[in-house]
This record gives sequence, C-alpha cells and structure tokens, in this order.
Amino acid sequence: MVKHIILWTLKSDLSDKEKENVKKDIKDGLESLKGKIPGLVDIKVTTIGRLSSSTADFMLDSTFENEEALRFYSKHPAHVAVADSKVRPFTSARSCLDFEI
Repeated sequence: MVKHIILWTLKSDLSDKEKENVKKDIKDGLESLKGKIPGLVDIKVTTIGRLSSSTADFMLDSTFENEEALRFYSKHPAHVAVADSKVRPFTSARSCLDFEI
C-alpha cells in the first residue's frame, strides 16, 4: 500500500468566505473520486480543525494499492479535471509526501 499526503495553502487574496467555499469544493471533488479510479483505496480531505500553528490550510490523505496505482491516479482524467478546476486555480503552495505502508 502507498500513502499519498498533500498539504495545500490557499491563495492569500481569497476572502475567508471564498476560502471556506473553495475548501468545500475541493473536498467534495477529490472525495468523489473514490470508487472511480482503479487502485485508489481511500481518499479523505481534511478542511476543519486547523490549529493556528499550522503552515498549510488543508490536507489530502489518500491510500493506493501500490505505486503504479498512484501514478495511474495522477494522470486519470477524473483526477486531472478536479485538480485543474477546483484545486490549482485557488492554491499557492503544495507539499507532497508519498510513502509505502
């Protein structure tokens, strides 16, 4: 199994209301991929409970059958559509950690 963790920071020019709406749209979009992409075992986006000590705004925690499944996911049209329409236009920074479990 492979874990794929992403931390994002939202663009600073978004209002607090816009940030909440964007995080909801991203959560809904990414979590809707479960069951649609072969090899994707689980996917969860955490958007609430952030402490003031955090340096990112929200997190993706996903699990894949193996590294090949993660590579397949990264290019899958359903994932690319969500990333291009809901994530990339609204984020200014992204950190990724992939590891075997």
